[in-house]
Amino acid sequence: MKTLRIGAVALGIFAIFLAQPSQAHRIWLLPSTFTLSGNEQWITVDGAISNDLFYPNHVPLRLERVAVTAPDGSLVEIQNAATGKFRSVFDVHLTQQGTYRIAQAGNTFFARWTEDGEPQRRRGTLDELLAAGLDEKEGVQFAVSNRSVATYVTLGAPTTSVFETTGSGLEFVPASHPNDLFAGDTAAFRIVHNGNPAEGLEVTVVQGADRYRNRAGDTMYTADADGRISVTFDEPGSYWLEASVEGETEVEGRKMAEYLALVVTFEVLPE
Repeated sequence: MKTLRIGAVALGIFAIFLAQPSQAHRIWLLPSTFTLSGNEQWITVDGAISNDLFYPNHVPLRLERVAVTAPDGSLVEIQNAATGKFRSVFDVHLTQQGTYRIAQAGNTFFARWTEDGEPQRRRGTLDELLAAGLDEKEGVQFAVSNRSVATYVTLGAPTTSVFETTGSGLEFVPASHPNDLFAGDTAAFRIVHNGNPAEGLEVTVVQGADRYRNRAGDTMYTADADGRISVTFDEPGSYWLEASVEGETEVEGRKMAEYLALVVTFEVLPE
């Protein structure tokens, strides 16, 4: 299999569409609790894009595309949602036994062109960009970004139904359940790209609370031929995993740059 052209933060093709690349900023969803017991429970989830992991100090994560998937595949409505200056917050009522997926995902399209000697950029859905007549601009370039930001919460015993793949984009298919990790464990995480093992993919794993360390402590892993990485956790805490792929795609007959990204937040408990 051809090795993917990848990077922890996308540069190259896609960077020209961004007025201010956010290389220092990390996007995340963080539940108040990852594992719970009982017949039903509530959790609160924070979401932000921040300079320090899990400390909201830049901009909030927008909630329009957040979806909660229950163990049986049904969608659960988020409740008490609010967005402030630095973070968004919402509640989730857990009523089924098993693992829930809480994620923000979806495509964002970009257009870039030059008008009267000045560079122009706009983002939105492809329909919005075409309705604005941007495809008629001389030298216009289009790009699409598909980013999945996910976390997983389990009520009762862990289940795996929410890890079923769609065959599109970057997807997280863990061999080790993210709600059953302990310090000292070596976990196996698998990532697929458009349904195929993401061989050669570089994956970054960082422990939270990096604002209290002199170095963020990013650790880079390279996926093997099966798209798998193995991570040994020396300390308990909340962790952040990220990977991205740059390339090209074709949407409605238009060739454009493509940026795929995957972010997962999970917890490691004391042994």
